[in-house]
Amino acid sequence: MHPDPISCRNCSHVVNDNFCGHCGRPMHVERVDAHYVLHEIQHILHFEKGILFTVKELLIRPGQNIRTFITDNRSRLVKPVVFIIVSSLIYTVISHFFHIEESYVEFKEVKKTSISLIFNWVQGHYGYANILMGVCISLWLKLFFKKYGYNFFEILILLCFVMGIGMLIISVFAIAEGLSTIDFMKVSSIVVVGYSTWAIAQFFNSKKAVNYLKAIIAYCLGMLMFGLLAVFLGVSIDLLMKH
Repeated sequence: MHPDPISCRNCSHVVNDNFCGHCGRPMHVERVDAHYVLHEIQHILHFEKGILFTVKELLIRPGQNIRTFITDNRSRLVKPVVFIIVSSLIYTVISHFFHIEESYVEFKEVKKTSISLIFNWVQGHYGYANILMGVCISLWLKLFFKKYGYNFFEILILLCFVMGIGMLIISVFAIAEGLSTIDFMKVSSIVVVGYSTWAIAQFFNSKKAVNYLKAIIAYCLGMLMFGLLAVFLGVSIDLLMKH
């Protein structure tokens, strides 16, 4: 116990203990030393192990693991938004390293139009763009699988995990293409759509064949919707700028 009450540096709440009872901040910050650095390294290693475990579980039993994350245990897998951003970053680093010409989302347009700028942003920020694509796909999945009772945000979590694995699959093909100079990227798109269809159907009910059809249709409609919205936004911006 502190002999005299002091004010928390974070929220100015009066504190007479080692931690602020209002915001939870410690009253004394540990000095940066060897112990601090080792502790940070342990956190990084733990995160890497978590990523590997999450990838393994999502490749083997995606539906079961994502359902468990949503309804029961959220400590086994890496957080979905972090997972999709890290996965997308891995692909971005690999594609730049090997100078992969064909992008995950490829668009060729006249330079200096709003449409081309939007798609260039997508190609440079896959982590955030994938979340936006996931939003579009989730809307269709919510419509096609509404009888299962999952809300929009739960389905979006499903898409974050599924699209994160999709980016890692593309990363593997990008490495193969970079090392062999054989065009593997078109094959990667087929594999990603196949995995996504399987994972989504397994999440809802893998025993119903119609779920696979609904999953692939929803996935394709969501991607198309994202592309059309991007084009519409670009055209709208150009029209407004002309006036």
